[in-house]
Amino acid sequence: MKKRLALVMAAAMALGLTACSGFETTETTTAAPAATEAAAPAATTAAAADTTAAAAGGEKGVVYGIYKAGDQSWFIDEGAAAQAAVEAKGDEFIYVDAKMSPEEYLKAIDNAIANKAKGIVTCIPDQTMSQAVVDKCKEAGIPIVAADDALQDEAGTKLAPWVGINAYVIGQANGDWLAEYAKTNNLAADETCGLLLMTMDTVSSCVPRAEGEFDNFTAACPDFAAERIFKADYDGTTEKGNVAATSVITAHPEIKKWLVTGANEEGCIGAARALESAGLDADACVVGLGAYMAKDEWNNKGADGTCVKASAYFSSDSVGAGSVNVLYDVIGGAEAKMETAVDAIVVTPETYKDVMGKAAE
Repeated sequence: MKKRLALVMAAAMALGLTACSGFETTETTTAAPAATEAAAPAATTAAAADTTAAAAGGEKGVVYGIYKAGDQSWFIDEGAAAQAAVEAKGDEFIYVDAKMSPEEYLKAIDNAIANKAKGIVTCIPDQTMSQAVVDKCKEAGIPIVAADDALQDEAGTKLAPWVGINAYVIGQANGDWLAEYAKTNNLAADETCGLLLMTMDTVSSCVPRAEGEFDNFTAACPDFAAERIFKADYDGTTEKGNVAATSVITAHPEIKKWLVTGANEEGCIGAARALESAGLDADACVVGLGAYMAKDEWNNKGADGTCVKASAYFSSDSVGAGSVNVLYDVIGGAEAKMETAVDAIVVTPETYKDVMGKAAE
């Protein structure tokens, strides 16, 4: 009887040890493709055993997508495209929202390294951290590719391959479209008309956008007085774009007709909301950059229900999948291009569905 009792106790102890012997670490993430339930794996973490095996054997592994503002539509769509590209390679994808926080971002980089990631695609929230991040990944032997905002040194030299939009050229397209609108509506010499450029001067990928917009608008509308051109700098979010635009609009009551374009879609939509609040939207023209929010304006309000009249459309799918393709080139030992740029086309309420396809939904 004592012998049988001892065996039962030994078995119970073994079960207890088994239940406590393993653990699962979960990354704090935002699910990339919010539109479908099937996309849920983007917000899950691969088991540590899988990632270790991937690093050791070059087989199935995990790729991290770490994005500075993972709750924004652009990054959600970009992350979904990146996930699809990674899964097509047979690996798993983890989407991480850094919440515009350098601390959250560095924590995500450290977690990717600790989990022996196969590679990282990323948009960094503060480019002054670039060298530290690249050094961390290099020391860990983990390839990293920048998406949207480059990983670069103080001189602007890229420290890792970059995939993003052809910023200056896209800015030029917006400037051309807005200049044509101004000329068609006799606004170039109208003293009550002002041009507002929404800028992000601390983000290297955004500066050329505003420069292209300014250069081509002023070249096409030489009669547009320089004192009627304004800037509102913000952090890339709709809220801060709204605040920055409101400040300029309030400070210049002499301007009754606003032409607006900027560094990203969020800032332009923030400016549109500011114009609505000021009661100036009826005579305003906002040209976005990305079209992923402009299409919602047109889908929900129609062409006449919003002051957003156009937007430069470029595909988040191209950047998301493109960054992954470059990453796998690096993983495979190929010499990857340091710069891969995506072009855009300006869309309007009349053309966006044909140009954007499913992205217009």
